[in-house]
Amino acid sequence: MDKNVIIGIILIVGIFGITALINQPSEKEKADAIRQQDSIELANNAADKAQALQQSTSSNSVATLSSNDSTSVLSADSLKEKKNTELFGSFSKAAEGTQKFIILENNKIKVKFSTLGGRPYTVQLKEYKTFDSLPVLLFDGDSTVFGLNFFSQNKSISTQNLFFTSISTDTILKANKSAQKVTMRLDAGEGRYLEYIYELDPNSYKMKFRINTIGFDKVLNNKSDLVLNWNIFVRQQEKGAKYENNYTTIYYKFAEDEVNYLSETKDGKEDLRTKIKWVAFKQQFFSAVLVANDAFPSATIYSNKYTGKESDKILKIFKSEITIPFESKASESKDMTFYFGPNHFTTLKKQNIPDLESLVPLGWGIFGWINRFAVIPIFNFLGGFIGSYGLIILLLTLIIKLVLLPLTYKSYLSTAKMRVLKPQIDEIHAKIPKDKAMERQQATMALYKKVGVSPLGGCLPMLLQMPILFAMFRFFPASIELRQQSFLWATDLSSYDSIFSWSGDIPLLSSFYGNHVSLFCLLMTASTIIYTYQQNKMNPASTSMPGMKVMMYLMPLMFLFMFNSYASGLSYYYLLANLFTFAQIYLIRKFVNEEAILAKLNENKKKPVKKSKFQERLELMAKQRSKK
Repeated sequence: MDKNVIIGIILIVGIFGITALINQPSEKEKADAIRQQDSIELANNAADKAQALQQSTSSNSVATLSSNDSTSVLSADSLKEKKNTELFGSFSKAAEGTQKFIILENNKIKVKFSTLGGRPYTVQLKEYKTFDSLPVLLFDGDSTVFGLNFFSQNKSISTQNLFFTSISTDTILKANKSAQKVTMRLDAGEGRYLEYIYELDPNSYKMKFRINTIGFDKVLNNKSDLVLNWNIFVRQQEKGAKYENNYTTIYYKFAEDEVNYLSETKDGKEDLRTKIKWVAFKQQFFSAVLVANDAFPSATIYSNKYTGKESDKILKIFKSEITIPFESKASESKDMTFYFGPNHFTTLKKQNIPDLESLVPLGWGIFGWINRFAVIPIFNFLGGFIGSYGLIILLLTLIIKLVLLPLTYKSYLSTAKMRVLKPQIDEIHAKIPKDKAMERQQATMALYKKVGVSPLGGCLPMLLQMPILFAMFRFFPASIELRQQSFLWATDLSSYDSIFSWSGDIPLLSSFYGNHVSLFCLLMTASTIIYTYQQNKMNPASTSMPGMKVMMYLMPLMFLFMFNSYASGLSYYYLLANLFTFAQIYLIRKFVNEEAILAKLNENKKKPVKKSKFQERLELMAKQRSKK
């Protein structure tokens, strides 16, 4: 072996030997290690014996402990108590307990509370059922988070994981009606505690919520606010989960400003750094809302798509971190209100909560005004004495079409004028070649001006009807009145009507169309195509632009894919609107004499053309320039 290799090996062995000597534990360290090992074994033995004692007690057997065994159990309890004190400080006694449930209910809602976290555990709306006839639960079970987070003695405390004590469950007499109240208390030792008080009035969707803190100025680190964490798993309630998902998100109301919301179609987060009046976990037809009596200083909200199994019937996960101000007083109270109920416009208006009716998305601007001040009052009036919502939609459509009849008549009259002028326009086109498009256009416009016809006369009345069409597009999917209301073959006017469906996904088709065929959607599409054909036939000039004819037929086909999974009540309304339009046009044609219209237009040619003041100013400016 090479001499250098031997020297290297000797040096390595020497280094390891010296390192071992240096790191050898002292006698004191050895003794400490032995004591630590003995303590662990003692604790394990004590825990095992305590478990054996519990098992023997439950089976009615008698256990006899020696003095050594008793000491071991006491040591285990002491270790556990010490550990809880290290983790929870003043709240160590609340770290262990038994979960119990308390129920408050009236004729509208049923709320189950858990002593673990002192929180609302389950909320059921008693007047409603899901699409598969199960109770409507806004949230349920251990997936729900509702608790305060704060720092106490440099320890992070979450009340969600601590056991509250139910102090009292009372019935309070209010105006000859009995309200129910439950008080939950979290002990912080030495007469200090946190208290949740829930109060439910009869015949109400609202539940009062009060947070009391006693002696918390000695418990919290310095002056720091409390943070209320409220998270839920949003459960599927309706037949069309994808459609319902598009109306499910978090709404929030600024204390001195408007209502806003997170995107319904993608994950979202918003840091709200100004005062918030309320935060709402909104589904298509139901909401859970937390309202501040004053205002929340700030909040952070999250909406995330649920990525678990489809069979779980969970749509999204909503999370919120809401600031609750704390002023470091010996005793403080913060009052709030829960709303657990339907997104029914009139019901929400009656809650005396600012802008809560915005949870019903009626559309912005003029679309919302039409729904608020016209459609909803008519709809509610008809609903007062008609039981079938299919008939209510029919009458609502008839009323709207009668109101719009003057515009329909004017639009038809304008189209008729353009139609009788078509031979004269064809003469202009025959005289002027295609390559002189500008000259053709000027000659055509000159003819229109002579006879007193506006080429936009037929479009403007139709444009004035568009806000109503868009308003109805927002109204029907948001109307809880249509929920689970059947008509003809449709079992639920708030969801799609299926006459044929298939299991499994067909690539592309399932994404854009779905896995069912909606008959109302098919009929609406067919009637729109027929209406488009009639319009093109009555007014050939409307299809003179390249590609316009194809576009006019392409739109109804796009609606076939768009509306197949929408509310069948909406497709039914558009179908009725088309049918009533056919009837109106048929009647108008009976009263409109196109020969008389043409004669009147030819007479207008003989009259001097009146110039508008704007045109006169233009001509004057042109003359002045020519003189210069």
